[in-house]
Amino acid sequence: MKLSVALFFAGLFGALAAVFILLSFGTDYWLLASETCKTESNFSVPIKGGDLVVNNAADAENTSMFYHEGFFWRCSFGGRVEEDSMLKFWFTNQPHSKVCIHAYLFPFPLSEKTHNATTYDSAIIYRGFWSVFVLLGVTAVILGGFIIICAAPFASYCLYKAGGGLFLISGFFLLAATVMFVIWVEVMDVVSSYVIYQKAHLCSGFQLNIIYGLSFMFAPVGVFFCLLSGLLFLLIGRSVQMHYR
Repeated sequence: MKLSVALFFAGLFGALAAVFILLSFGTDYWLLASETCKTESNFSVPIKGGDLVVNNAADAENTSMFYHEGFFWRCSFGGRVEEDSMLKFWFTNQPHSKVCIHAYLFPFPLSEKTHNATTYDSAIIYRGFWSVFVLLGVTAVILGGFIIICAAPFASYCLYKAGGGLFLISGFFLLAATVMFVIWVEVMDVVSSYVIYQKAHLCSGFQLNIIYGLSFMFAPVGVFFCLLSGLLFLLIGRSVQMHYR
């Protein structure tokens, strides 16, 4: 009876882990950003982010480029600044015409124009490791789920241990990926270099606002359920092994 209850909760936590991890992996909202050029000039001010150009100071102060980025895509679109600009990222509020490029090749705000060759190459390598960690985490949780399904009900303690181990591996890889993403935004000089370049070459009043999106928030929730279910499956496997001795 106790094993059945433990198996139920382990399965529930494992299913929640898989759902949150796949949502984090499949949606391109790890990072949300908006950039604005504020100026006191009355002359025309071009704002470069995609193909957006505004022709007077009043429009410049009210027009922004919006970005959202995930594992697969980095998308950008233009729009006017509002009280709650984050609503711009909601699916129904986004324009039909937006520019999307592969995020694993050009993660925000990295570009060959705004960063020197050394920084660019180092950042691409760093991003490559992040992508590998995410892929390994997603693969491990899917394989772990299939193995646990094959193990039910109490068919083989080895399968429970293997499935639990894969859930733990997935949790550790995705935890590492989440920490790496925070380091990318908060610690590395990629963002600061981009802002300095834009202020020097584009607009002295350039402002960049960055927040973490829903995809990023799904990741630690998935990691929590992944580690919890992994430990429960390992304990279930050990209990089944001791029961059949």
